Amino acid sequence: MQGTPSDPTHRQPQAGLAPARLRRLRLAALIEGTTLVALLLLAVPLKHLAGLPGAVSLIGPIHGVAFLGYLALVLHAYAGGGWRAGEIARLIIAAFIPFGAWFSIRQLKRKQAKAYA
Repeated sequence: MQGTPSDPTHRQPQAGLAPARLRRLRLAALIEGTTLVALLLLAVPLKHLAGLPGAVSLIGPIHGVAFLGYLALVLHAYAGGGWRAGEIARLIIAAFIPFGAWFSIRQLKRKQAKAYA
């Protein structure tokens, strides 16, 4: 039967491109990017302009955990195959740039569409 795993023309995507993995990666990028923007545009100004260092003390560790989780998911996806080193480098570099996560999310959506076209 055409389109089934027993069909010789059926193309099984690599583990690094599994839909669930790409969805988790997009969600992690969104969380990491949102916490970075909150840290830079909310917490740091509150610390320096309003004298409220508690905002950085709260959002900073949350962003740190989000960043490490995102990095782990990116590396796990790379290990699963189907990724070029340049793609992974762009995902990691974007995590250091405010609003870069939205670039990554767009890249991940294109990657998923291409893998399952």
